[in-house]
Amino acid sequence: MAFAAAASDKTTTASVFTEKEMQTAAWIRDAARSDNLSYKILESLTTEVGPRMAGSPGDARAVAWAEAKFRELGFDKVWKEPVSFPSWKRGHEKAEIVAPFPQPLLITALGNSVATPAEGLTADLVEFASLKELSLAPADKVRGKIVFINHKMQSSNDYGLVVPGRSAGASEAARKGAVAIVIRSVGTDSHRFPHTGVMRYEDGVAQIPAAAMSNSDADMVARMIKRGKPVSLKLDIGAAATGSYTSYNVIGEITGSELPNEYVLIGGHLDSWDLGTGAIDDGAGCAISMAAAEFIKRNGIKPKRSIRVVLFANEEQGLFGGKAYLAAHQAQIPQIQAAAEADLGQGPVTKMSSFVRTEALPLVKQMHTVLAPLGIEPGDNNAFPGPDMGDLRVAGAASFGLSLKADDYFDLHHTPDDTFDKIEPARINQAAATYAVFAWMAAQAPLHFGSGPELAKTMKK
Repeated sequence: MAFAAAASDKTTTASVFTEKEMQTAAWIRDAARSDNLSYKILESLTTEVGPRMAGSPGDARAVAWAEAKFRELGFDKVWKEPVSFPSWKRGHEKAEIVAPFPQPLLITALGNSVATPAEGLTADLVEFASLKELSLAPADKVRGKIVFINHKMQSSNDYGLVVPGRSAGASEAARKGAVAIVIRSVGTDSHRFPHTGVMRYEDGVAQIPAAAMSNSDADMVARMIKRGKPVSLKLDIGAAATGSYTSYNVIGEITGSELPNEYVLIGGHLDSWDLGTGAIDDGAGCAISMAAAEFIKRNGIKPKRSIRVVLFANEEQGLFGGKAYLAAHQAQIPQIQAAAEADLGQGPVTKMSSFVRTEALPLVKQMHTVLAPLGIEPGDNNAFPGPDMGDLRVAGAASFGLSLKADDYFDLHHTPDDTFDKIEPARINQAAATYAVFAWMAAQAPLHFGSGPELAKTMKK
């Protein structure tokens, strides 16, 4: 099997890491676990910038912070690339049960929601256990009402089952004549915090207000409905689209000593939702990847290939930064040695999977040998690198999945509780050390991992 970027293989006839390289990787693992800057970097981001919703003043402050921080950390190259997208502003948000048992609810508008009328909107609730149940309901059951999707998320494994109600519920409800939709928050916590998140309207379908209520409020509303009387909700949302906005992917690079035009790609997304300060989602991922590369640079360990850290713009509202990066670098896919994104909290990393050509699998096995003492299990060769890098994988980028422990992630994400005090140094330090080992070993590898059209074809089989 021929790969367009396999020319770098000519630099050596070896197909495995040398003993010296394995020793260096082990030293990185042990030293970086106690001496990396991930905790300090994240403290800086959440304290000096805070919330960074795409299109907001916090977004612009985050871009400036990222450029300055890359330079402060000693990266060889720092630049930014434009990312444009439609922006959205939350505005005010309020909800209350007006009958049969009046009391306030804690709700938050979902990203891209339209506003209610200025005087608010009042209607009876109709409950569904899931988006699927809503889709099967007759229109006369829904018409003129506020849909309530009460789909409870039991664990992080349920995310893919529950999130369609958030993303597609409004259009499905509107198609049947609903006047608004309120969902149970997509989260595993029992706190009285609603979880925001993006939703999208289908073309040609009426746009109705969309919000999420806290899980504890969802429990209360469900109890009211069980009493058999109509439950009436007043919803008042002031959200609005605010036009086009241009932010930036911010990029820092450590230059490779032998093959500088090939690079290992790591990173996270710089934007966050506005309710918290984006510590878990995804300030942690930014800090982990920045700290991993900085550790290698600070200790004078010169990899053969470059290590590039990308802090992606506006992941939360549509993966805009990842799409823009692919569009700008489509022709350079073969130059990507390996790609891995940190976007599932602070860690620790629990598994390493790969998506590389067969000839590189012995190298992956050696990489796991180094990482195993950190409690990291081996995965398969069908890795997903992360949301912003998913399209790169489709385009043929060799990829790694460094799975982060996420049992508490959905307690916090997209809520006011996503703040720096939730970060545990031991957890984020282990993740940064893992990324440092991965980035250096991938950059140092004697074989190209196979990025290019041939690898893309293997994924499609």
